Formats: sequence, structure tokens, C-alpha cells
Amino acid sequence: MTLSNPVPPGEGGADDLSVESATVAATARSPWYLRLPVVSHLRRSVGLQRGMLVTGLVLVIGLLLTALFAPLLAPYGFADTGVDGVKFGGQQPPSAEHLLGTTVTGFDVLSRVIWGTRTAVAVMVCAVVASLFLGVALGLLSGYVGGWLDRVLVMLADAIYAFPSLLLAIVMSIVISGGQSGAWGGILAAAISITVVFVPQYFRVIRAEVVRLKAEPFVEAAKVIGTGHRRVMGTHLLRNSTRTLPLIFTLNSSEAILTLAALGFLGFGIEPTSASEWGYDLNRAMSDATSGIWWTGMFPGLAIVAAVLGVTLVGESINDLNDPRLRTRKKRSRAQKKVAA
Repeated sequence: MTLSNPVPPGEGGADDLSVESATVAATARSPWYLRLPVVSHLRRSVGLQRGMLVTGLVLVIGLLLTALFAPLLAPYGFADTGVDGVKFGGQQPPSAEHLLGTTVTGFDVLSRVIWGTRTAVAVMVCAVVASLFLGVALGLLSGYVGGWLDRVLVMLADAIYAFPSLLLAIVMSIVISGGQSGAWGGILAAAISITVVFVPQYFRVIRAEVVRLKAEPFVEAAKVIGTGHRRVMGTHLLRNSTRTLPLIFTLNSSEAILTLAALGFLGFGIEPTSASEWGYDLNRAMSDATSGIWWTGMFPGLAIVAAVLGVTLVGESINDLNDPRLRTRKKRSRAQKKVAA
């Protein structure tokens, strides 16, 4: 007697399987630029997932474009307190001359917010890219080689988890720059601390996947036919163990922005005359809030929220679309019409 597999609730059985297979085949035949990670996720998204992804992409693209064109968008320099020999007034409310007002020391708030995007993007790129490459390389090596090397690396990764990221960032800032630093000194301090803290996340995720995958038949078959270890690690294991990396990458990007802002807020960040930094501006705005001067702290805070929200929405949406259990399915009739067309 042959027992058929039960059809999951809400699925249409063989018809839905044929539609899904045709959709996958059509995607494989699409041009290369339509198969890029974010573009392919945008094409597969629907409903609320598409709304979250589009909102996150708009915020992230706005952040990157603002950082790129900051000299053109900012009306003044990040450290300018006057123009043509005329000083800006301190604590001026938003007006036609200063759209977001001025700070106590006479800095233009709009210019500081725009220039601050460059500092945030620089820290995010330096920290997350470094931790990504180090964590993936160490996790791949540890999971594939095993033995004493695996035990030592796992022990080190567990030990690093005992250090709070903000405390480590403060210590690294003091060691590197004495607590107050220029633009690249502050960026380097935040980037190194975040790299050290978040390398274990990539390491543990990749190691767990490699340990699982190296026992699969396709890896054993590759070894039997004489495939070298480097090719097995780079082709068969690495490509199949990075599904969850986009989510970790985006969450770490938002954490990098928050860590830099926390350093500046606590007074261990970048000097205001070296670069613009949102956390420092929030610190200086604390005394203004009690006097009813709201604009000096509101707009840097909104910039931090928008940057973190955009990166997080993109990461969560990509993670949902990569997981079939979380992906919202299009209606069957729409999918069938699309395949037929």
C-alpha cells in the first residue's frame, strides 16, 4: 500500500508545485541583473513584505546618497559657525536661513545632520565588512578542519561574548585615541570594537552550517572524485552556508551606527571640529531640552532612528523572503497567469 504525503494547509498540491517549479525555472532564465540579491527579493515580495522592503530600501538609499553627496546637500561645513565673517547666532530656531536651526555653539543643525551620514556610513562599512570576512573565514576553517583548532576557536568565540559591545568600544576608543579623536581615529575605534564583538556571530553561524553540510552526500562525493579541500570549502560549503548572513549583516550594520552614537553621546567619540557625529550632537543637546530648545536634539535623533530602521527593515525582509516558512505566497491565480504569460 502506498501512502501519499499530506498536503499542507492552504496549498494546492500538484498544481501549486507546478506553478512554483515554473516560477523557479522562469527566474533562472531571467537576466543576471534581475537575479541580484535585493532585486530578486523585491520581485518575489508581495503585500506587507514588499512594503517593508521598499521602505527599508528607500531609507538606506537615502542614507547612502546623502553620505555621497554631502558636500552638495549641506548648506555649510560641519564645523562652520559663520559665513563671510558673519557669525551664526547660537540656539536660533528653524528659519529660512537655517532650516533646522543652530546649536549653542553656532553650528548649523542641518549641515551637522547631513555630514553625520558620512561618519555613520564609514563606520558601518569598515566594521561590518571586516567582521563579515573574518567571521566567515574562521567559521569555514573551524567547521571543516575540526579537531583542536575547532575547540580553540569555539572557546575564544564564547569568551568574547562575555564582553559588552559598548564597554569594549569605550575601552578601544581610549586605547586607540585617548578618548577623544579625529575623524578616522573615532571611526577606527568604533569599527575595531564592533568587529571584535560581532566576529563570533558570523563564526558560529557559518561553523554550524559547515559542520552540518560536510556530512552531506554531495560533499563526500566531491572528496571521492579527488576535489581539493580549497575547492570543497569555497564551492560546496561556502555557497550553501551563507543563507542567514544578510540578516546578520544588516543587524550588525544598525548596531554599528548605534555603537558610534553611544560613544559620541558618552563623550568618547569624535571631536566636533574633526567630523560631524550624531551621538555627540545629542549629548550637547541634553542641556537644551530643559530650556525648550528642541531642534538641536530632535533632528540628530531622527537621523539615527531612520538609518537604523531602514537597515533593519531590509534585513528582516530579506530573511523572510529567504525562508519558505516565512515568505508570503502570491495568490495561486496570479502566479498561474504570470507563468502562462
